[in-house]
Amino acid sequence: MRYRIVGGAVISLAIISSVGAAQDNYFDAGGVRLRYVEQGKGDPVVLVHGFTNTADIWWASGIAQDLARDHRVIALDLRGHGKSDKPHDPAKYGREMGLDIVRLLDHLGIRRAHVVGYSLGGHITSQLLTLRPERFISATLIAGSGRFGWSAELAKEAEVDASEMEHECISRSLMTRLSPPGAALPSDDSLKVLSSACVAAQDRLALAAVTRSRRDHVMTRAAAASVVVPTLAIVGTDDPMKAGLDTLVRIRPSVKLVVVNGATHAGPRGILRRPELLAALHGFLSSRGSF
Repeated sequence: MRYRIVGGAVISLAIISSVGAAQDNYFDAGGVRLRYVEQGKGDPVVLVHGFTNTADIWWASGIAQDLARDHRVIALDLRGHGKSDKPHDPAKYGREMGLDIVRLLDHLGIRRAHVVGYSLGGHITSQLLTLRPERFISATLIAGSGRFGWSAELAKEAEVDASEMEHECISRSLMTRLSPPGAALPSDDSLKVLSSACVAAQDRLALAAVTRSRRDHVMTRAAAASVVVPTLAIVGTDDPMKAGLDTLVRIRPSVKLVVVNGATHAGPRGILRRPELLAALHGFLSSRGSF
């Protein structure tokens, strides 16, 4: 069954309950049980989904199947999402979400891997490169740059988003910020339908806790500038998240930025649906070689 979920760092992207991925596997990530799936053989590529999504989004978009033709594709449900545990304490999220990727590599006995993060997954990956760069052959950031600072305004924004999720499961304020300029937002009736679907598929308190942990994702600009892991960034021209990736390129000019004309953060014109993304990703991965 397919629902369209709105909220967090991903807008109106379907969460698919059943896809063509391999069977579910689980591992212990510091006391939090996380689900992961695998497909294919070759150099390992870890896929990190966005907020309110699950690992299944990579199969729903066709990206996982495509990469699995010549890579070992590994995707996890981030804590707070999908079939993974969903703590309600914000202290259980933040940078722990990135360190879960390292814990997964340890569980699988993988020394180094490519990593691809979308939206929230991009933020998580960008910070992780400053914490454990030795574990990654390359990194690809799709519509998520990382967080380079914190302020009273950002703290207020996070609390508004979290409060909306606690009550409706979706965040109208976040949906507005991530919509292309001039885009029409769903009507109140549509939002009620979306909220009902979200409640059926998600844990509102867990989503709020993830949101309240944003400050713990922040890294310094100096730390971001010092990363030497080869990094590709991909974003659409009509995605407000482009500004963050432009900032990252200014901080670390070695980042290769690919901008897809007309692509949005999500929805029918969303970046994950665009063939330019796969073309750029394949070219980048093949240029990085093996570990």
